Amino acid sequence: MNCLLDTHAFLWAVFSPEKLSRKARAAITDPGNEICLSSISLWEISLKFGLGKLTLEHCSPESLVTVGREMGLTLISANADESASFHRLPRVPHRDPFDRMLAWLAIQRQLVLITKDAALPAYQAAGLKVLW
Repeated sequence: MNCLLDTHAFLWAVFSPEKLSRKARAAITDPGNEICLSSISLWEISLKFGLGKLTLEHCSPESLVTVGREMGLTLISANADESASFHRLPRVPHRDPFDRMLAWLAIQRQLVLITKDAALPAYQAAGLKVLW
């Protein structure tokens, strides 16, 4: 299974794995799965850290790139076509631009989004697959 971590799922995998669901933990640790981390999540972490809305224990946002690599995550970025076609994502009440772009990236790349966000399954009609 190919998956994409939502930002909170990545942070919990690093700092508080007990907060992950049993299914999420199993998917992340299964060596047969490719687990992706998007630069969108790293941007969100950096932004919130810089604003003082997120604290990180004994690390900086920059060091999380190395942590992700050490975890065996595949680091991905949205390409120009994915970014330009974002307007096609259906409008639903979910307003967080980071979550919306992660959902669009997962749809476009046919990745299962690992997320606890209860609002994101609203995109299932557009092709989003969610695991929690």
